[in-house]
Amino acid sequence: MNLHTLPRAVIGALALLAFSLVATSDAAAPAAKGNAATGKGIYDQKCVSCHKADGSGGVPLGTGKTPNWTTPATWAEPKRKDRDAYLRASITHGNIAKGMVPFVKSGQLKPAEVEHLIAHINVLAKPK
Repeated sequence: MNLHTLPRAVIGALALLAFSLVATSDAAAPAAKGNAATGKGIYDQKCVSCHKADGSGGVPLGTGKTPNWTTPATWAEPKRKDRDAYLRASITHGNIAKGMVPFVKSGQLKPAEVEHLIAHINVLAKPK
């Protein structure tokens, strides 16, 4: 059996089903970008004490210092090449040894809030 032998109504129904499955899976995926202004409010509440208001970090914490997001050298490190994925994983899972709180895993932030936070950090990370 091929598409040419199926009735048009069946082909239409299959197309509609395929479209609805794609639309449903896209809706469940995290937003590609958040709102930087919303993220700033979250950042001011949850992140400033360790990462500083301007994102320059350098605060001794755990086994090192918090990263300086304002310098390109920070983002040149291989583990940070995919900036959004790195930030998403760090904010979600934390790194207790380095003093990073697992904000999503501990219930302090929702995944959508992480996307806003990432958008704000990306603003800080851009050269001025």
